[in-house]
Parts: sequence; C-alpha cells; structure tokens
Amino acid sequence: MKLKALALDYDGTIAEDGRLNPAVRGALERARSAGLVVLIVTGRIIGELRHLAGDLTFAEAVVGENGAVITFPRSGRSTALHEPPPPAFLDGLSERSVEFKCGEVVVEAAASAAPEALELIRRLELPLAILFNRGRMMILPQAISKATGFAVALEAFRLSPHNVLAIGDAENDHELLRSAEVGVAVEWGSAALQSIADEVLPGKGPAAVADYIDAILEGPDTLRSGYPRRRLVLGTTRGGNDVSLAVSGRNVVISGDPRSGKSWVAGLVCEQLILHGYSLCIVDPEGDYAGLEGLPRVLMTGGDDPPPKPHELTRLLRYPDRSVILNLSQLSHLEKLDYLRDILPEIKVVRHRTGLPHRVLVDEAHYFLCDPQAMSLLDVGAGGCTMVTYRASQLHPDVLQVADVMLVSRATDPEEVAALARAARVSVDLEEWKSLLAGLAVNEVALLPGPEEAEGRLRIMRLAERLTPHVRHRMKYIDVPVAAHHAFVFSTDGHPSGQRAHTLKEFVDTLAWMEPKRFHGHLQRRDFSNWIEGVFGDRPLAARIRQLEDAYRAGRIADIHEAIIEAVQSRYAFRHEA
Repeated sequence: MKLKALALDYDGTIAEDGRLNPAVRGALERARSAGLVVLIVTGRIIGELRHLAGDLTFAEAVVGENGAVITFPRSGRSTALHEPPPPAFLDGLSERSVEFKCGEVVVEAAASAAPEALELIRRLELPLAILFNRGRMMILPQAISKATGFAVALEAFRLSPHNVLAIGDAENDHELLRSAEVGVAVEWGSAALQSIADEVLPGKGPAAVADYIDAILEGPDTLRSGYPRRRLVLGTTRGGNDVSLAVSGRNVVISGDPRSGKSWVAGLVCEQLILHGYSLCIVDPEGDYAGLEGLPRVLMTGGDDPPPKPHELTRLLRYPDRSVILNLSQLSHLEKLDYLRDILPEIKVVRHRTGLPHRVLVDEAHYFLCDPQAMSLLDVGAGGCTMVTYRASQLHPDVLQVADVMLVSRATDPEEVAALARAARVSVDLEEWKSLLAGLAVNEVALLPGPEEAEGRLRIMRLAERLTPHVRHRMKYIDVPVAAHHAFVFSTDGHPSGQRAHTLKEFVDTLAWMEPKRFHGHLQRRDFSNWIEGVFGDRPLAARIRQLEDAYRAGRIADIHEAIIEAVQSRYAFRHEA
C-alpha cells in the first residue's frame, strides 16, 4: 500500500486537554511537506475545536461532530452531512434538565444523561443514535459516523481509504479504523479499540504519535505488511475448515495446467477485491476476465476495439474506486508483447505517484515477465501484483523470488511442480507434491507453504463460489502457442514429417498446403479431434472435427482438409492479416 493520507483523531490521540501537542504539529507539517494529506477526524464541534487549536490549517480537512460536518480550513468551506437535530428533541432535553451542547448536527451531553435521552428518542420516534466517548455522549443521526465523514473528505481529494493510515484512541474511533487500510490504536487508549486495530502504537501520550509519524516518513513510501483484518475468502479444506487470505500488499502467483482453473481462482480474488473497493488493473491477454465487467465501477477496454494508448490508460487509472480490464484478445501474440512493454512501465509510474491501481494482475505472465526486464516492467518490489501462468518456471527468478503467496490449481508437469517447490523455499517431499497437485479436482486449489495461512504445509481447498461468470475466450487459441509437448506433430505412414503446429493458425495453414493423403493416418485415428479436445478443451469443435473424420473413414467425404479448415475458421473467426 502506498501511503497517501493520515487520518487522526484529536482528543487523547494528538491533543491533551484540548491542546494540540506541539511535537505532533511539527510531525504533521513534515508529513504534508512529504506529500501526505492530513485529515483530522474528531467528535468535537468545529467552532470549539477552532477555539482550542487556533488555526486549523495544519490539516487539509477537519471532519467534526463525529463525521457530521466537514470543513476545509484553507478555503473556509464547511459542509454539514445531515439536518440539524429536531427542535422538539432539544426542547425535551431542556425540559428534563439535561445540560447539552449542540453543534450543526451533533448533540453532546454527559454519558450519565443517556437514559433520559434514550427515553426521549423513543417517545418522539426519532432516527437518532447514541454514541459514547469516555464520559461523554454524542447523539447523532443513525446514518452518521466518523466513517461517513471520512469517506466524503477522501472523495474531495480523490483519495482511496485503501491508501490511508488512521490513528485513534477511543470508542468513537472504531468505524474510522475499520474504514482505513491500516488502523492504529494508541496504547494509552481504549482496550476494545486496540482489539480491532491492525497495530497498537506504544507510548504514554500524543508525543508518541509524533515519533510514529516521523518513523513512517523515514521509511519506504509503501507499507508492505500484510494486515490480517482485510481477508478474501478462498474456499474450504477437505476437512471442512474455511480458508481466507490476507492479500493487502502481497505479491501473488497463481499457477497450474491449462484449463485447470487458474483464471477462475484469479477471478475469485479479483471480484472480492473490487467489491471491497480496491482499484485493479487487469491485463487480460485472452478475454478470460470479461465477466468481471458486471461488477460496479469496472471498465473493460479493448476487445473488439483497440486497447487504450499509455496516456489514455493513465487517465483511466486516476479514479480510486475504478478497476480497468485490458482485454487484449484481439491482438496477435507479438502485438500483445509490444503493448505490454509500453503500458506496464506507465502503470508502474502511476502507481508510484498515486498509489493506484492498488493491484495489477497480469495473466499469461510467462510471456511478459520472463526476462531480466521483468522487474523494470512491473513494480513487484512495491507489492500488490498478481501473476497468472501455466509456466511458473518461465517467470524470471527475480519475479518468483518476491512472491508472497502461491496458489496452484491442478499441475501435472513434473518440471513445473519442481519449480514451484523451489520457489516456495521450503523443504518438501517432491514426489508427494507431484501426486497431490496432479490429483486436484478442477474446483480445487493448493496454497503453497510460505504465508501464515498455509500453516507450514501444502494446503488444499475447494474453491468458494464466484458471483461473476467465468469467460473462457476462444480467440487466444489462434496465435498464442501451446507448450512444445502439446504441439501437433504431423506424420506420414507413422513417420514424423517435421511439421508441427503450436497454434490453431499453424494447424490450419499446414492443412491448407498439405496433400490430403499425407494425413490419411491422422484421420483414421481421429488425431485431429483428439488434439483439439485434449489440448484446447474445445469439445464442440472437437465433436465437429470428429464427425468429419468419421465421414472420411466411411468414404462419405473427399475434400476433407477444406471442411476441417472451414470448421476451425468459422469457430474462431480468424482475422485475415493484411
């Protein structure tokens, strides 16, 4: 996570007896000079805070009245997010001799007056809620909390809560800490708040917050720690235990055989991140992620249209709650390689500057991240990267080295299993791994040792259901080559002819010039249909080719190669190169 903003409670966190700690004021000035946005999120009435703290320009925005009012000190603009309390309620408190202060929205009183306030709320049937903060009570509209005001303030600066660190001390800070990517509770504050925080800041008072801020400024501009509070559901173990994964800031490799469910796993992770409000950029060479476009704030580009140019993509990635899918399925393999070399460095620059997108996913990563240039293309060192591949062994070693989490669907290639075992950096029984990974069902995935969630072993689970459909795009089979051992080997009278087809385009091109008698044996053995079904998993096309093979064997068709070519081309809508 790239840190872009600090959100700080006031009383008890950075102020004592209502006065801002001088050391904290200096630390906030240094944070702002470093480019961080400072937000004060407090239960206090703004006018009262201004009286105590003086000039509020040490913050870009102040969220007051426990989220009900926002003021921007430099412009002087102030906004109330709700209507004032009803006069009947204020009159009722006065009639009951309850001493209170009234802001634009909040009503504040001693906590001991809660029974009278509650009775009045019930009698008047008001949509009000009571929130306690130590010895005080705040009465607010039910829809208001520190989180609501915090969200509106972030929107004004086009910031995501996933780039914010929040610090608080008391009962009314729970929603603030939950809303920020990293929630920090101070040691001298509420024990209940500490129990839900990502981190507890040690010390005895606000001066410790100043030291903490300075320590952050001296460190890297990204926080790579995996905070366990934000978790994604993966599935259920064979023993019935639920498995979830903390992915914030982690690099993830998803590997396995072709058609074994890799893109399903990746889509499962992506859709949860999107629904949690993270911004994603998904590099989709084959059109497998189109189903995610059904989720809110997801934009798919490319496909039948040209993909965005680097500067156009930069504009698309400016919005903190938007995710972008780059559908490259209509590009040739070489065009995809050239395009990725252009746009990945641009994405890296944008992430370094803005912290967006929060996660970058590259499918078929072995084609794009296989050479020493890989580390300069993708900022894996900053975290938040996902690489999907059926050839993890072909990823550059530096890329595998920074993988924090590895998920593997069915894997039957012994060399790939061995490469994954080496990347896991643990001592394993390789033969056992080969058996376990080869035996995975299509709806299962293995979490390799490394992350805490794996519990020190290869952990197998049945995948959770997805909300969005998985689209397996056919265009990729035209010119993306399959592995050498999956290529079709043409032979005559049982002897290899030297011709191989690594793609469907090569297969069709070879049939076009080869004399039919030279592939008589293939037709008799149904080699073509078996290859298409076994390698590409395209059962409808394989069934059509098998009908043609059977017709040839029965002597009902002579011009067989033209019929096969037409079947393949119509199924895949080949583009004709100029």
